Amino acid sequence: QVQLVESGGGLVQPGGSLRLSCAASGSIFSINDMAWYRQAPGKERELVAVIASGGSTNYADSVKGRFTISRDNAKNTVYLQMWSLKPADTAVYYCNAHIYSYAKTWSYYWGRGTQVTVSS
Repeated sequence: QVQLVESGGGLVQPGGSLRLSCAASGSIFSINDMAWYRQAPGKERELVAVIASGGSTNYADSVKGRFTISRDNAKNTVYLQMWSLKPADTAVYYCNAHIYSYAKTWSYYWGRGTQVTVSS
């Protein structure tokens, strides 16, 4: 019954910016960590950024200083603000969240992904 839905992806020029959103819905009791992953063509899925329930954050070295992860607990939503985008940032971006549902179980959930393409 729990699902994550990403939005905000698209085509941007190098140096541009985008803000991704991911909203969790369903039978949610509590959400712990929320994170963004990405997968580029021919590469494995990699962690981009993670934010804990208390607000602490961690980033991949490749995006430090350019991306910011944030969350709105009242809306069960996590965001990824991206600045100074590079062609190497082109990938499908996935939302992930650790959620305790009314089924009384902790599970990790994935969104279906949103495409970000950086090209001139």
